[in-house]
Amino acid sequence: MTDNSASDVLALRATASGFDAVRDKLPITSDPNRPLENVAVARQLSALGTLLTELADEVLFRAAEHRRDGHTAPAIMAFAAAVRPASEAATALGVVAHRLAARDQAEQIGDAPGARDECDYDRLVAGNALGMADKALRQTAEDLRAAAAATSPSSASADAARSRSTTATTSPMPPPAAAPPAVHPYRIARGR
Repeated sequence: MTDNSASDVLALRATASGFDAVRDKLPITSDPNRPLENVAVARQLSALGTLLTELADEVLFRAAEHRRDGHTAPAIMAFAAAVRPASEAATALGVVAHRLAARDQAEQIGDAPGARDECDYDRLVAGNALGMADKALRQTAEDLRAAAAATSPSSASADAARSRSTTATTSPMPPPAAAPPAVHPYRIARGR
């Protein structure tokens, strides 16, 4: 059985970084002079869909390889568990895209009574949904990083391996300070 923990850790961390990148590009709803654009939201939804596909592929690949090479089960579980919060983020972005499409359609039809209230409502719904997407994407990335930390070889096992090694190593701690002399250097000590 092959130990693939290093490749598992790298894949978990890289995937977490991908979710961070999507989260960093989420639109901001706090500026009323800068309306949300359906295209910007759709791009993030598309990027998130790609990451969801990659999660599913990682689960499939590692589950198939687990039979042959012994990919670590914790990595499979981490990738599979990340699907839930990532899907929640995709759902939230889908809500935003839906509201923006409805807004765009209403604008094409023309001004209707209560259009201003509807625009405020859309902004509120979009802001809440984007907040949920941000939270879900953050959770996804944090869970993947935590799984990577749990999968990586522990420092205790690394320390144990170093203690068994015959190769000389330098100590990570500085040498202790020299003890102060028992007698002041300018004073002559007398013996009995």
